[in-house]
This record gives sequence, structure tokens and C-alpha cells, in this order.
Amino acid sequence: MSKISADSNSATASPGPMGAVAQFFIPAAASLQERRPRTLKHGDTFAVFDYNGDALSGLGSPEGLFHRDTRYLSHFYLTINGRRPMLLSSTLRDDNATLTCDLTNPDLFDNKGKLLLGHDLIHLRRSRFLWNACCYERVAVRNYDDRRQHVRIEIAFEADFADLFEVRGTARARRGRHLPAVMEQDCVLLSYIGLDGRKRSTRLSFMPEPVEIHNDFVAYDLHLEPHATKSLFIQIGCDQTSGDRLSRLSFFLALRDARRALRASSSRAASIATSNEIFNETARRSVSDLYMLMTDKAEGPYPYAGIPWFSTVFGRDALITALQTLWLDPEIARGVLGHLAANQATNVDPGSDAEPGKILHETRYGEMAELGEVPFGRYYGSVDSTPLFVMLAGAYLQRTGDLATIDRLLSHVEAALTWIDEHGDRDGDGFVEYGRLTEEGLINQAWKDSHDSVFHADGTLARGPIAIAEVQAYVYGAWQSAAEIFRRKGMPERAASFLARAEGLRRAFDVSFFDEELGTYVLALDGDKQPCRVRSSNAGHALFTGIAYPERVEQVTRTLMSASSFCGWGIRTIPSTEARYNPMSYHNGSIWPHDNALIANGLARYGYRVEAARIFEGLFAAATYIDLRRLPELLCGLPRQRARGPTFYPVACSPQAWAAAAPLSLLQSCLGLDFDPNGPLISFNMPRLPSFLDEVILRRLLIGSGSADVAVRRSGGQFVVDVINRQGNVQVAITA
Repeated sequence: MSKISADSNSATASPGPMGAVAQFFIPAAASLQERRPRTLKHGDTFAVFDYNGDALSGLGSPEGLFHRDTRYLSHFYLTINGRRPMLLSSTLRDDNATLTCDLTNPDLFDNKGKLLLGHDLIHLRRSRFLWNACCYERVAVRNYDDRRQHVRIEIAFEADFADLFEVRGTARARRGRHLPAVMEQDCVLLSYIGLDGRKRSTRLSFMPEPVEIHNDFVAYDLHLEPHATKSLFIQIGCDQTSGDRLSRLSFFLALRDARRALRASSSRAASIATSNEIFNETARRSVSDLYMLMTDKAEGPYPYAGIPWFSTVFGRDALITALQTLWLDPEIARGVLGHLAANQATNVDPGSDAEPGKILHETRYGEMAELGEVPFGRYYGSVDSTPLFVMLAGAYLQRTGDLATIDRLLSHVEAALTWIDEHGDRDGDGFVEYGRLTEEGLINQAWKDSHDSVFHADGTLARGPIAIAEVQAYVYGAWQSAAEIFRRKGMPERAASFLARAEGLRRAFDVSFFDEELGTYVLALDGDKQPCRVRSSNAGHALFTGIAYPERVEQVTRTLMSASSFCGWGIRTIPSTEARYNPMSYHNGSIWPHDNALIANGLARYGYRVEAARIFEGLFAAATYIDLRRLPELLCGLPRQRARGPTFYPVACSPQAWAAAAPLSLLQSCLGLDFDPNGPLISFNMPRLPSFLDEVILRRLLIGSGSADVAVRRSGGQFVVDVINRQGNVQVAITA
């Protein structure tokens, strides 16, 4: 029979460790790199553990089990005879379905210093996964000694029910209250009533029954015969206040279902195999991360932005991720378009920066969002999501020919186009500007949304409203996409009008943004229409959408690939020549994989595939030094040095959706891979492989009702495309 105890526990968690600072900055109280996190995700639930499988509470710790922007488990700590086990290994399955931590006992002594158990005799294997708002774990304890052993396993736990923004460092003047723990023989229920009036609960279930159960730990006394194994099963449910008793069967049924769901979703993607096994690992991890971050919405799959800070719906991130993966799995784009259309703004709401037709920036479900302590419950403060939405709609149509989906989205596309005219272009000068509607909104509302990311040549921060370079490029792309959509709808006059508008914007952009002395496009125009004469990676996005005139591309490319900008790992957000350059900053000198992938796509568009391959080579080289071959959200922009790896950014999310998609996008750019569903035709335009690849095999390239398996091989200085297999009347072509 279990011993049940209601030991004292703090009724109210303390406020966050650091005060809120400007623009919801993420304080670096503890480096994620230092804590070496292992992450799991399913649906609206994610978890961050250390290599041992523990979640250790403390100043700045991001660890724990999170559900809908609240931390439901803040501390989870396993010991053997009062000591932390020693780590043997910690691995995620290739598909991210399970975390496995192999541990062993240290030397264990009694209170007089006598050795009771020598090290490495007891093996503990912790196997953990998430499924349907629950964390499941099996702890298998095996005795490798030739004698019977007795060990005590204790698991300490706590639930602070902190809002994600508290975990990030925002202090709160008041919090809700913790309810007394409710304990039974095999479970503990921890609950909290927030200031929003909502009750949140964590239910910890154990099988078999512990010998002791308290409100903050359980204990097992295990008697192990030589080479015998005993298993402990744990289930941690978010907002599940009751349920069936945990059993071995329920654990394995949930594990089966979790793996099946991942397998079913990722099976839509084309598969990638190459001559470089390390790149194969990178590609597999990229695909696995994408589908782990995928969350099923009513409208289809939607990639959440990243763990731990951005595991929710972000408009910009998902739109760019969908563009990057359109060749791989068009269903992602369909889901993203559908969900963002369903959440498109319909009226003016200054508190959420909403205007009719505007596309969502971010949603949050935690207590602070519910109370309006942060403005992100449903927030529209991004200037680029709306034109990117139209761009993706057009790109999806060109990739799939799925006019039925576009028909369902057409009113939302129309509303987005109207927003660009009526709200995006605030002063009628033909450029789209941003400026927050209240003091609580984000100051900078493009993808570089740090408060200091837009500045003049002397470092002075730009005053808004701001017309940033890449947004004009996205608007150009949106009008091109609108033209294609209306052409396909049999409306040639409207198509022609959008093409004319795109060409007019192209001319105006060239006049106002190109700077001969800088050799590139300026970063932005400020509220006085003065150019921010700063070299930046933003200029590369002009290549991505095609707004750049061909005669400008050589200069822009030279500037982007100069030693001050391209540091060896990738292109910096701003080069070392600029006033606010800091390679350790979030947006002023760092390297973002997705940014580089979009630039490489633009370079390839204009035929600069050698330069695109160079970017690919730099980012892949960085991935070879990174745990799990997983590119993080960003890297520090310090110069690459011989025989040394990249420098990590301390609080970068990993995995991050658009970073995971970057190697896949870079591969497409180098191959010149394109699709025409009317053919149906798969084409390779001037394909080129980076130096680390001699062969790429792509299987299940879907187009229309058919598919093809294709190999691209290096042959001397040329590249050969072979069709290995095809289903349906699919044509494959190569152009030199």
C-alpha cells in the first residue's frame, strides 16, 4: 500500500525572475545551449527536458511540460538512492517520436561512507513521448550485478502553471492561486486557478503504485534479482482531472498511435537520398522536425513556428515554411492558407493591430494573453503576412493546379489585396509601411522585429511609419500571384491590372531603394521617406520575388557575398561594415537559415547557382557541428575559422520550422526544381549540386495525379537527370 502525504508546498508561485523589457525581449538568463535541451511536441503540447530526461526548475529554466502556452510541469527529477543517475546517452528517434535516455548509477554509499553499490551496475532506460496532451514515460530498471540489489527510485515533481511569457522573463504583479494537491494511491492532481478564472490541472499517474506518494514526489523500493528488470510507467496529463488507471497496455497503445500519426503525416513528403550520408541525416532531421512541429487544424496541417518560445500559430513563419516546402508537400501550404483565411481580420482593433483583410501574426492561449497582459491573444502586428498570404496562394496554384481550393480562398485573397491598398500603403506613395496602432504593439513589424533592427547609417533608430525593403518585394510578388490567380479564373483584365501594378512598383522600388554607392538596396525608408542607407540581408529578398531588375543583381550579389556579409556559415543579417553590427545580436549581424534559404532561392532565380550553392555549403557545414544535425533558429555571425564549428546563439529555438525547411529549400534552389501541373511536367533548370553532393535521388515527387522518382548526378562538369520511376503521364525535363 502506498504511503500518502500532503507535505507543505508553496501555494503561490513567485513572479517571473526578470522584469519585462521592451518589445517582449527574451532574456538570456540561461543559455539553451548550456542546458542541452531535448524537445518533444504533439499538437498544442510540447516538452523541454535535459539530457537525463529531467526538467530542472530554477532561474531562467525553460524546461518542463507546456500546453497551450502554460507550463503544466515545471520540475521533474529522478534519483536513485538519493543521487542523480549518470548519463550514458540521450537520443531522439529519427522521426522525433520518442526520447530515450540511458542512465546508470554512480557509486552509492551509506551515511558512514561505506560503498553500497558500485557504479554501472544498475541500468535505467527512460522512454518518453507525447500524445493527446499527455506525456508518457516508461522507466525500465535493470540489475546487471550478479547479486540481488535493492534500489530506491524517487521522482520529484512540481507544477508552477507559469504562463509562457513568465517563463520567458516577464514579471507579473499578481498571479492566481494553487489549490491543495489531491492524492490517491496511484495519482496526484495539481491545480491552479488563474486570474482569468480558469482552472488548469496536471494529473500525474503511476503504475505500479508507489510505496510513497506525496504532493511533490513519489518513491519506489525495487528489489531486483540478478539481470532482472522492473518497469515503472508514468502519465502526465494536461487538464485531465480524471481518467482510467494507467496500465502497461495504455502506454503501448498510445505509443503505437503516436508513431502511426507521425508516419502518416510525413509520408506525404517526397523522400531525399544523396551520396552524402551526413547530409542525409540533416535532411531526415529537417523533415522529422517539420512534421513534429505540424499541428492538425480543422483546415489542415499547420507548422508551429518553434520550440520553446514559438510553439503556436505564427502567420509569417508558416507562410514562409510553406513556400520553402511547396515542392516537398503542397498539403502544408493548403493547410496554412486555410487556417490563416479562417482567422483573417475583419475589423479595426487597435489593441491587436488588426485591420480588415490583414493576416494573423500570432495567437496565444495562456493566462496573460487571456487577461490582455500581453497583446498576443490574436495579434495582427506583422506587415508582411498579408502579401505573403497572397504570394503563397499564387505559388500553391502554380504548383498544384488546385483551382477548387483557390476558389474557396478567393474572397480572402481579395480582402488581403484590399488591405494592401487601403491600410498597408498608409500615405499613398505606393509603398507599404508599418506602424503599431497602440503603444503595446510591436515597434518593428517585419521579420526583423527587434526594437533596434531598423536604423540609419550612423546607427540612429529609424522613426516610423517604416517602408522596409523586403515587404515591397513581397507586395510585388503578391500582385504577380494575383495576376496568375485571376488569369486562371478567366478574368484577363484584372490579371493585366495587377501585372501593371507590379511593374509600376518595380520601377518605383528601383528608384527609391537602390543605392549605387552601397551597391545594394537600402534597408528601408523611414517616416520622413529618408533612406536607411544600410547594407542588409533584406536586399536578398528582392531577388527572391523577382522585383530586382536583372542589371542590379550582379551588384547586389557581390555585396551579399562579400567578406563582410558572408562569414563562411552564411549571410549575416547585416554585414560587419554597418554601425549596429554585432554578431551576437538577434537581428544585427546573426545568421538565420531561413533568410539564407530565401536569398539563395533569389540568386538561383537569376542564374547565380554557384553563389546559391556556396550558401548551401556554408549552412550544411554548420549543421555537421550541431547536435542531431539540426539547424537552429539562428547562429551568431562570427567568422568561420578553420577546424572550428559555428558559435551558437544562446536562446535560439530548436527546432524552428523555417530553419528546418531551409536545407530542403536550398536543395530545390540548387537543382532548379520546378513544377507545371498542366504538363504535367517536372523540370530542372540549370541544375547544380553543391560540392558535398555528387548525387541526389528524389522519390515521390507528386504532380497532379502522378509522381516521379528522379536522380540528379554529377558527370564531370555537367549534371545528368535520370527518371528512375514514374506513375502516370509525368514528363521530366532538364534545361541547361
